[in-house]
Amino acid sequence: MTDSAAAQALYTETYENYRDYVNPPLARVMKLSGSPVEVSADGVSIVDHNGKRYLDFAGGYGVFTLGYGHPRVVAAVREQLDVMALSGRTMFSPLLGRLAKRLAELTPGDLQISFFANSGTEAVEGALKLARAATGRAKFVGTHGAFHGKTFGALSVSGREAFRAPFGPLLADVAHVPFGDLGALAGVIDDAAAVIVEPIQGEGGVNVPPAGYLRGVRALCDRSGAVFIADEVQTGLGRCGALFACDIEGVVPDVMTLAKGLSGGVMPIGAYIARPAVWNAAYAKAPLLHTSTFGGNPLACAAALAALDVLVDDDLAANARERGAELLEGARAIARRYPDAIADVRGVGLLAGVELRNEGYGGTIIPELLKRGVTAAWTLNQQRVIRLEPPLIVNAAQIATALRALDEAVGVALDRLGVLACPT
Repeated sequence: MTDSAAAQALYTETYENYRDYVNPPLARVMKLSGSPVEVSADGVSIVDHNGKRYLDFAGGYGVFTLGYGHPRVVAAVREQLDVMALSGRTMFSPLLGRLAKRLAELTPGDLQISFFANSGTEAVEGALKLARAATGRAKFVGTHGAFHGKTFGALSVSGREAFRAPFGPLLADVAHVPFGDLGALAGVIDDAAAVIVEPIQGEGGVNVPPAGYLRGVRALCDRSGAVFIADEVQTGLGRCGALFACDIEGVVPDVMTLAKGLSGGVMPIGAYIARPAVWNAAYAKAPLLHTSTFGGNPLACAAALAALDVLVDDDLAANARERGAELLEGARAIARRYPDAIADVRGVGLLAGVELRNEGYGGTIIPELLKRGVTAAWTLNQQRVIRLEPPLIVNAAQIATALRALDEAVGVALDRLGVLACPT
Protein backbone atom coordinates (compact mmCIF):
# COMPACT_ATOMS: atom_id res chain seq x y z
CA MET A 1 0.00 0.00 0.00
CA THR A 2 1.35 3.45 -0.92
CA ASP A 3 1.69 6.22 1.63
CA SER A 4 -1.19 8.10 0.03
CA ALA A 5 -3.33 4.97 0.07
CA ALA A 6 -2.50 4.39 3.73
CA ALA A 7 -3.36 8.00 4.53
CA GLN A 8 -6.70 7.71 2.75
CA ALA A 9 -7.43 4.44 4.53
CA LEU A 10 -6.76 6.11 7.90
CA TYR A 11 -9.04 9.02 7.00
CA THR A 12 -11.83 6.71 5.88
CA GLU A 13 -11.55 4.53 8.99
CA THR A 14 -11.56 7.54 11.32
CA TYR A 15 -14.46 9.30 9.61
CA GLU A 16 -16.57 6.13 9.58
CA ASN A 17 -15.86 5.50 13.27
CA TYR A 18 -16.94 9.06 14.11
CA ARG A 19 -20.00 8.71 11.87
CA ASP A 20 -21.08 5.39 13.33
CA TYR A 21 -19.87 5.44 16.94
CA VAL A 22 -18.87 8.93 18.10
CA ASN A 23 -21.11 11.75 16.85
CA PRO A 24 -22.80 11.23 13.48
CA PRO A 25 -23.93 14.83 12.78
CA LEU A 26 -20.61 16.29 13.93
CA ALA A 27 -18.75 13.83 11.70
CA ARG A 28 -20.67 15.07 8.68
CA VAL A 29 -20.00 18.73 9.53
CA MET A 30 -16.29 18.07 10.03
CA LYS A 31 -16.08 16.24 6.71
CA LEU A 32 -17.85 19.04 4.85
CA SER A 33 -15.49 21.62 6.38
CA GLY A 34 -12.47 19.65 5.17
CA SER A 35 -11.23 18.57 8.58
CA PRO A 36 -8.30 16.13 8.24
CA VAL A 37 -7.14 13.50 10.75
CA GLU A 38 -4.53 14.57 13.29
CA VAL A 39 -1.67 12.10 13.67
CA SER A 40 1.06 13.98 15.54
CA ALA A 41 1.97 17.37 16.95
CA ASP A 42 4.92 19.33 18.27
CA GLY A 43 5.52 22.90 19.32
CA VAL A 44 2.90 25.12 17.66
CA SER A 45 2.06 22.64 14.91
CA ILE A 46 -0.23 19.69 14.17
CA VAL A 47 0.53 17.16 11.42
CA ASP A 48 -2.34 15.50 9.55
CA HIS A 49 -2.76 12.10 7.90
CA ASN A 50 -1.21 13.39 4.67
CA GLY A 51 1.85 14.76 6.42
CA LYS A 52 0.69 18.38 6.09
CA ARG A 53 1.74 20.68 8.93
CA TYR A 54 -0.63 23.29 10.42
CA LEU A 55 0.01 26.24 12.70
CA ASP A 56 -2.49 25.66 15.51
CA PHE A 57 -4.18 28.99 16.18
CA ALA A 58 -7.16 27.22 17.76
CA GLY A 59 -4.76 25.95 20.41
CA GLY A 60 -7.13 23.36 21.83
CA TYR A 61 -9.37 26.27 22.92
CA GLY A 62 -6.65 27.40 25.28
CA VAL A 63 -5.24 24.05 26.39
CA PHE A 64 -1.86 24.19 24.64
CA THR A 65 -0.27 27.11 26.46
CA LEU A 66 3.17 25.52 26.06
CA GLY A 67 2.44 24.05 22.64
CA TYR A 68 2.40 20.31 22.02
CA GLY A 69 4.63 17.98 23.99
CA HIS A 70 6.82 20.49 25.80
CA PRO A 71 9.93 18.46 26.66
CA ARG A 72 10.13 19.54 30.32
CA VAL A 73 6.52 18.57 30.95
CA VAL A 74 6.73 15.30 29.04
CA ALA A 75 9.90 14.36 30.91
CA ALA A 76 8.22 15.03 34.26
CA VAL A 77 5.25 12.84 33.35
CA ARG A 78 7.44 10.02 32.03
CA GLU A 79 9.51 10.04 35.21
CA GLN A 80 6.38 9.96 37.37
CA LEU A 81 4.83 7.16 35.30
CA ASP A 82 7.67 4.86 36.35
CA VAL A 83 7.07 5.74 40.01
CA MET A 84 3.29 5.90 40.51
CA ALA A 85 0.66 6.74 37.93
CA LEU A 86 -2.48 7.02 40.07
CA SER A 87 -2.92 7.71 43.75
CA GLY A 88 -4.11 5.06 46.17
CA ARG A 89 -6.13 7.87 47.81
CA THR A 90 -5.59 6.62 51.38
CA MET A 91 -2.21 8.31 51.98
CA PHE A 92 -0.70 11.76 51.52
CA SER A 93 0.34 12.58 47.94
CA PRO A 94 3.53 14.69 47.83
CA LEU A 95 2.94 16.02 44.32
CA LEU A 96 -0.61 17.11 45.11
CA GLY A 97 0.66 19.00 48.13
CA ARG A 98 3.47 20.65 46.15
CA LEU A 99 1.10 21.72 43.39
CA ALA A 100 -1.36 23.24 45.84
CA LYS A 101 1.48 25.17 47.49
CA ARG A 102 2.76 26.37 44.10
CA LEU A 103 -0.67 27.65 43.11
CA ALA A 104 -0.95 29.50 46.41
CA GLU A 105 2.39 31.17 45.63
CA LEU A 106 1.38 32.24 42.13
CA THR A 107 -2.29 33.18 42.39
CA PRO A 108 -3.41 36.62 43.62
CA GLY A 109 -3.64 37.67 47.26
CA ASP A 110 -4.57 35.11 49.88
CA LEU A 111 -5.96 32.42 47.61
CA GLN A 112 -4.55 29.33 49.28
CA ILE A 113 -6.54 26.08 49.40
CA SER A 114 -6.87 24.06 46.20
CA PHE A 115 -9.18 21.27 45.12
CA PHE A 116 -8.09 19.31 42.06
CA ALA A 117 -10.39 17.86 39.41
CA ASN A 118 -10.00 16.73 35.80
CA SER A 119 -11.54 19.57 33.79
CA GLY A 120 -12.73 23.14 33.88
CA THR A 121 -16.38 22.24 34.26
CA GLU A 122 -15.56 20.03 37.25
CA ALA A 123 -13.64 22.92 38.80
CA VAL A 124 -16.69 25.15 38.32
CA GLU A 125 -18.97 22.53 39.88
CA GLY A 126 -16.72 22.39 42.91
CA ALA A 127 -16.60 26.16 43.21
CA LEU A 128 -20.40 26.46 43.07
CA LYS A 129 -20.82 23.80 45.76
CA LEU A 130 -18.21 25.54 47.88
CA ALA A 131 -20.08 28.85 47.66
CA ARG A 132 -23.41 27.32 48.67
CA ALA A 133 -21.87 25.44 51.58
CA ALA A 134 -19.92 28.49 52.76
CA THR A 135 -22.81 30.98 52.62
CA GLY A 136 -25.88 28.89 53.30
CA ARG A 137 -27.50 30.62 50.32
CA ALA A 138 -28.81 29.06 47.12
CA LYS A 139 -28.80 31.74 44.43
CA PHE A 140 -26.13 32.13 41.76
CA VAL A 141 -25.55 35.06 39.43
CA GLY A 142 -23.95 34.56 36.03
CA THR A 143 -23.69 36.67 32.89
CA HIS A 144 -25.23 36.58 29.43
CA GLY A 145 -22.91 34.92 26.96
CA ALA A 146 -20.87 33.22 29.67
CA PHE A 147 -19.51 29.72 29.27
CA HIS A 148 -18.56 27.72 32.35
CA GLY A 149 -19.01 24.15 31.13
CA LYS A 150 -21.78 21.72 30.24
CA THR A 151 -22.45 19.73 33.41
CA PHE A 152 -25.67 20.67 35.19
CA GLY A 153 -24.31 23.23 37.64
CA ALA A 154 -21.85 24.82 35.22
CA LEU A 155 -24.50 24.88 32.49
CA SER A 156 -26.98 26.50 34.87
CA VAL A 157 -24.74 29.54 35.34
CA SER A 158 -23.66 29.67 31.69
CA GLY A 159 -25.34 32.23 29.50
CA ARG A 160 -26.49 30.69 26.22
CA GLU A 161 -30.05 29.38 26.17
CA ALA A 162 -29.44 27.13 23.15
CA PHE A 163 -27.18 24.95 25.28
CA ARG A 164 -29.41 25.18 28.39
CA ALA A 165 -32.91 24.64 27.03
CA PRO A 166 -32.69 20.93 26.09
CA PHE A 167 -31.66 19.98 29.64
CA GLY A 168 -34.07 21.95 31.79
CA PRO A 169 -34.98 22.23 34.50
CA LEU A 170 -31.45 23.13 35.58
CA LEU A 171 -30.48 24.58 38.95
CA ALA A 172 -33.20 26.77 40.39
CA ASP A 173 -32.53 30.32 41.54
CA VAL A 174 -30.00 31.44 38.95
CA ALA A 175 -30.00 34.99 37.60
CA HIS A 176 -28.16 36.22 34.52
CA VAL A 177 -27.14 39.83 33.90
CA PRO A 178 -25.33 41.52 31.00
CA PHE A 179 -21.57 41.04 31.09
CA GLY A 180 -19.80 44.23 32.11
CA ASP A 181 -22.94 45.85 33.61
CA LEU A 182 -22.34 46.56 37.29
CA GLY A 183 -25.71 48.28 37.68
CA ALA A 184 -27.56 45.16 36.59
CA LEU A 185 -25.44 43.03 38.92
CA ALA A 186 -26.16 45.33 41.87
CA GLY A 187 -29.89 44.74 41.37
CA VAL A 188 -29.74 40.96 41.84
CA ILE A 189 -26.78 40.26 44.10
CA ASP A 190 -28.12 40.82 47.62
CA ASP A 191 -29.23 37.24 48.38
CA ALA A 192 -26.69 35.46 46.15
CA ALA A 193 -24.37 32.68 47.27
CA ALA A 194 -21.97 33.56 44.48
CA VAL A 195 -21.33 35.66 41.42
CA ILE A 196 -19.36 33.83 38.73
CA VAL A 197 -17.70 35.77 35.91
CA GLU A 198 -14.96 35.29 33.37
CA PRO A 199 -12.52 38.22 33.41
CA ILE A 200 -12.83 38.11 29.61
CA GLN A 201 -15.54 36.02 28.00
CA GLY A 202 -13.97 33.45 25.71
CA GLU A 203 -16.81 31.40 24.26
CA GLY A 204 -19.08 34.44 24.48
CA GLY A 205 -17.13 36.02 21.65
CA VAL A 206 -13.90 37.26 23.27
CA ASN A 207 -15.77 40.02 25.11
CA VAL A 208 -13.59 42.44 27.08
CA PRO A 209 -15.44 44.27 29.88
CA PRO A 210 -15.06 47.96 30.70
CA ALA A 211 -12.03 48.92 32.78
CA GLY A 212 -12.77 48.53 36.47
CA TYR A 213 -15.44 45.87 36.00
CA LEU A 214 -13.72 43.21 38.09
CA ARG A 215 -13.01 45.73 40.84
CA GLY A 216 -16.70 46.61 40.79
CA VAL A 217 -17.71 42.96 41.05
CA ARG A 218 -15.35 42.59 43.98
CA ALA A 219 -16.91 45.60 45.75
CA LEU A 220 -20.45 44.38 45.20
CA CYS A 221 -19.59 40.91 46.53
CA ASP A 222 -17.96 42.46 49.59
CA ARG A 223 -21.10 44.50 50.24
CA SER A 224 -23.54 41.63 49.81
CA GLY A 225 -21.57 38.74 51.26
CA ALA A 226 -21.64 36.82 47.96
CA VAL A 227 -18.66 34.69 47.01
CA PHE A 228 -16.80 36.08 43.98
CA ILE A 229 -15.84 33.21 41.65
CA ALA A 230 -13.46 34.19 38.86
CA ASP A 231 -13.55 31.61 36.08
CA GLU A 232 -10.00 31.74 34.72
CA VAL A 233 -10.19 28.37 32.97
CA GLN A 234 -9.47 30.10 29.65
CA THR A 235 -7.99 33.46 30.66
CA GLY A 236 -5.53 32.28 33.30
CA LEU A 237 -1.96 31.00 33.21
CA GLY A 238 -0.45 33.70 31.01
CA ARG A 239 -3.06 33.70 28.26
CA CYS A 240 -3.96 37.38 28.63
CA GLY A 241 -0.44 38.71 29.18
CA ALA A 242 -0.46 38.32 32.98
CA LEU A 243 -0.25 35.17 35.07
CA PHE A 244 -3.99 35.57 35.70
CA ALA A 245 -6.40 38.01 34.08
CA CYS A 246 -7.51 39.16 37.54
CA ASP A 247 -3.97 40.47 38.03
CA ILE A 248 -4.58 43.09 35.33
CA GLU A 249 -6.96 44.94 37.68
CA GLY A 250 -5.27 43.82 40.88
CA VAL A 251 -8.36 41.90 42.01
CA VAL A 252 -8.41 38.95 44.40
CA PRO A 253 -11.52 36.78 43.97
CA ASP A 254 -12.76 34.46 46.71
CA VAL A 255 -12.43 31.46 44.43
CA MET A 256 -10.58 31.03 41.13
CA THR A 257 -11.17 28.15 38.73
CA LEU A 258 -8.37 26.88 36.48
CA ALA A 259 -7.94 24.11 33.90
CA LYS A 260 -7.08 24.03 30.17
CA GLY A 261 -3.42 25.14 30.21
CA LEU A 262 -2.71 24.08 33.79
CA SER A 263 -0.69 21.06 32.66
CA GLY A 264 0.78 22.77 29.61
CA GLY A 265 -1.29 20.62 27.29
CA VAL A 266 -0.06 17.19 28.41
CA MET A 267 -2.51 15.85 31.02
CA PRO A 268 -6.13 16.68 31.88
CA ILE A 269 -6.37 18.65 35.12
CA GLY A 270 -8.67 21.27 36.62
CA ALA A 271 -8.67 23.06 39.95
CA TYR A 272 -10.29 25.68 42.06
CA ILE A 273 -8.33 27.65 44.64
CA ALA A 274 -10.07 29.45 47.47
CA ARG A 275 -9.45 31.85 50.29
CA PRO A 276 -9.14 29.96 53.59
CA ALA A 277 -12.13 31.71 55.17
CA VAL A 278 -14.42 30.58 52.37
CA TRP A 279 -13.10 27.02 52.28
CA ASN A 280 -13.24 26.67 56.06
CA ALA A 281 -16.81 27.98 56.19
CA ALA A 282 -17.81 25.15 53.87
CA TYR A 283 -15.64 22.17 54.72
CA ALA A 284 -13.77 22.64 58.00
CA LYS A 285 -16.10 20.20 59.76
CA ALA A 286 -16.77 17.92 56.77
CA PRO A 287 -13.65 17.69 54.59
CA LEU A 288 -14.96 14.84 52.43
CA LEU A 289 -18.21 16.44 51.26
CA HIS A 290 -16.68 17.03 47.82
CA THR A 291 -14.10 14.60 46.40
CA SER A 292 -12.73 13.28 43.09
CA THR A 293 -11.30 9.81 42.44
CA PHE A 294 -8.88 10.92 39.73
CA GLY A 295 -8.52 14.59 40.62
CA GLY A 296 -4.97 15.57 41.56
CA ASN A 297 -3.50 12.29 40.36
CA PRO A 298 0.32 12.09 40.35
CA LEU A 299 0.74 12.25 36.57
CA ALA A 300 -1.42 15.37 36.27
CA CYS A 301 0.29 17.03 39.23
CA ALA A 302 3.74 16.29 37.82
CA ALA A 303 2.70 17.83 34.50
CA ALA A 304 1.20 20.90 36.17
CA LEU A 305 4.25 21.53 38.35
CA ALA A 306 6.55 21.36 35.33
CA ALA A 307 4.20 23.51 33.23
CA LEU A 308 4.05 26.22 35.90
CA ASP A 309 7.85 26.25 36.06
CA VAL A 310 8.08 26.73 32.29
CA LEU A 311 5.41 29.44 32.36
CA VAL A 312 7.37 31.43 34.93
CA ASP A 313 10.94 30.60 33.85
CA ASP A 314 10.28 31.51 30.20
CA ASP A 315 8.11 34.54 31.09
CA LEU A 316 5.45 33.39 28.68
CA ALA A 317 3.00 36.01 29.94
CA ALA A 318 5.34 38.64 28.49
CA ASN A 319 5.46 36.77 25.18
CA ALA A 320 1.65 36.67 25.20
CA ARG A 321 1.57 40.46 25.59
CA GLU A 322 4.09 41.07 22.80
CA ARG A 323 2.84 38.52 20.30
CA GLY A 324 -0.75 39.33 21.20
CA ALA A 325 -0.19 42.98 20.31
CA GLU A 326 1.16 41.88 16.92
CA LEU A 327 -1.78 39.53 16.36
CA LEU A 328 -4.40 42.16 17.25
CA GLU A 329 -2.70 44.90 15.24
CA GLY A 330 -2.44 42.68 12.19
CA ALA A 331 -6.03 41.45 12.45
CA ARG A 332 -7.27 45.04 12.78
CA ALA A 333 -5.39 45.96 9.63
CA ILE A 334 -7.20 43.14 7.83
CA ALA A 335 -10.50 44.40 9.26
CA ARG A 336 -9.82 47.86 7.81
CA ARG A 337 -9.16 46.25 4.43
CA TYR A 338 -12.35 44.17 4.57
CA PRO A 339 -14.91 46.26 6.48
CA ASP A 340 -17.81 44.48 4.77
CA ALA A 341 -16.61 41.18 6.25
CA ILE A 342 -15.16 42.06 9.66
CA ALA A 343 -17.13 44.09 12.19
CA ASP A 344 -14.60 44.11 15.03
CA VAL A 345 -11.34 42.71 16.32
CA ARG A 346 -10.85 42.52 20.07
CA GLY A 347 -8.94 40.66 22.72
CA VAL A 348 -6.20 40.73 25.32
CA GLY A 349 -2.87 38.96 25.01
CA LEU A 350 -3.13 35.81 22.92
CA LEU A 351 -6.90 35.57 23.19
CA ALA A 352 -8.20 37.34 20.09
CA GLY A 353 -11.62 37.42 18.46
CA VAL A 354 -12.45 38.43 14.90
CA GLU A 355 -16.15 39.28 14.68
CA LEU A 356 -17.65 38.80 11.23
CA ARG A 357 -20.53 40.76 9.74
CA ASN A 358 -22.31 37.53 8.91
CA GLU A 359 -22.15 34.20 10.73
CA GLY A 360 -22.05 32.41 7.40
CA TYR A 361 -18.68 33.94 6.47
CA GLY A 362 -16.93 31.72 8.98
CA GLY A 363 -18.03 28.64 7.08
CA THR A 364 -15.74 29.76 4.26
CA ILE A 365 -12.98 31.54 6.17
CA ILE A 366 -12.12 28.75 8.60
CA PRO A 367 -11.82 26.05 5.88
CA GLU A 368 -9.76 28.47 3.76
CA LEU A 369 -7.44 29.00 6.73
CA LEU A 370 -7.13 25.24 7.02
CA LYS A 371 -6.16 24.98 3.35
CA ARG A 372 -3.40 27.50 4.08
CA GLY A 373 -2.11 25.50 7.02
CA VAL A 374 -3.64 27.43 9.92
CA THR A 375 -6.32 26.22 12.35
CA ALA A 376 -8.87 28.50 13.98
CA ALA A 377 -12.23 28.01 15.68
CA TRP A 378 -15.59 29.65 16.27
CA THR A 379 -16.59 30.73 19.75
CA LEU A 380 -19.42 28.53 20.98
CA ASN A 381 -21.75 31.25 22.25
CA GLN A 382 -21.20 33.73 19.40
CA GLN A 383 -20.59 32.02 16.10
CA ARG A 384 -19.91 35.24 14.23
CA VAL A 385 -16.59 35.37 16.11
CA ILE A 386 -13.50 33.47 14.96
CA ARG A 387 -11.13 32.87 17.84
CA LEU A 388 -7.35 33.03 17.42
CA GLU A 389 -5.71 31.45 20.48
CA PRO A 390 -2.23 30.10 19.67
CA PRO A 391 0.17 28.61 22.23
CA LEU A 392 2.03 31.15 24.36
CA ILE A 393 5.32 30.00 22.81
CA VAL A 394 4.29 31.34 19.38
CA ASN A 395 6.86 33.59 17.69
CA ALA A 396 6.58 36.70 15.54
CA ALA A 397 7.15 34.82 12.27
CA GLN A 398 4.32 32.40 13.07
CA ILE A 399 2.00 35.30 13.91
CA ALA A 400 2.85 36.87 10.53
CA THR A 401 2.18 33.59 8.71
CA ALA A 402 -1.22 33.20 10.35
CA LEU A 403 -2.16 36.80 9.53
CA ARG A 404 -1.26 36.32 5.86
CA ALA A 405 -3.45 33.23 5.79
CA LEU A 406 -6.32 35.13 7.44
CA ASP A 407 -6.00 37.97 4.94
CA GLU A 408 -6.15 35.53 2.03
CA ALA A 409 -9.01 33.52 3.55
CA VAL A 410 -11.17 36.61 4.10
CA GLY A 411 -10.41 37.73 0.55
CA VAL A 412 -11.54 34.39 -0.86
CA ALA A 413 -14.74 34.49 1.19
CA LEU A 414 -15.65 37.95 -0.06
CA ASP A 415 -14.68 37.13 -3.62
CA ARG A 416 -17.19 34.29 -3.59
CA LEU A 417 -19.81 36.75 -2.37
CA GLY A 418 -18.84 39.37 -4.95
CA VAL A 419 -17.78 41.96 -2.32
CA LEU A 420 -14.75 44.15 -2.98
CA ALA A 421 -12.05 44.91 -0.43
CA CYS A 422 -11.23 48.50 0.48
CA PRO A 423 -8.02 49.82 -1.08
CA THR A 424 -5.14 50.03 1.38
